[in-house]
Amino acid sequence: MEFFIYHRDRADSGGLRRRLVEQHWSYMDQYAAELIARGPTLTDEGAATGSVHIVDLPDPAAARAFALDEPNYQAGVYRDVLIRRWRNLLGRTMWEFPGGSSGGHRYLVLGLGPVGAVEAGLPAEQGDLIAYGPLLSDDGAHLLGTAALVRAPAAAAARAVLAPERYAEVEVHNWEFGGRR
Repeated sequence: MEFFIYHRDRADSGGLRRRLVEQHWSYMDQYAAELIARGPTLTDEGAATGSVHIVDLPDPAAARAFALDEPNYQAGVYRDVLIRRWRNLLGRTMWEFPGGSSGGHRYLVLGLGPVGAVEAGLPAEQGDLIAYGPLLSDDGAHLLGTAALVRAPAAAAARAVLAPERYAEVEVHNWEFGGRR
């Protein structure tokens, strides 16, 4: 089962996050084979605002354990965490993205609270999609939104990946490929 996990940083936790970077990476190393995508969300100035992990785990309990045992979560870096089942509609990891890990702007786009019948399928244009899929209830029966990692020239272009009228809210966050530097 695939899961989308988004930890959002609490205010003023950057120093603590920097001190824990090796512990965080060591923890993620244990899940290298299960990771589909990972990386921080950022302010326009480059400061971390959160951390995205898309991971293939056996069940919702394993996903919660993954998210809540993470060293930054345990130390109080994060103010909250979103954990949702997810379906990998592209069928690949971020490392298999044809556009590579650098160059251009990258974004996390979240469509939350679907309004009416929202299609869970892929958009017509897929060339700049790094990861894309529906956010689902634990049992996989209910569509709760959509999460996409996308390369785009600007936030407005990234937002256009999701039809805003189909969601109660669409969030766009600067994002970059994660992992050891």
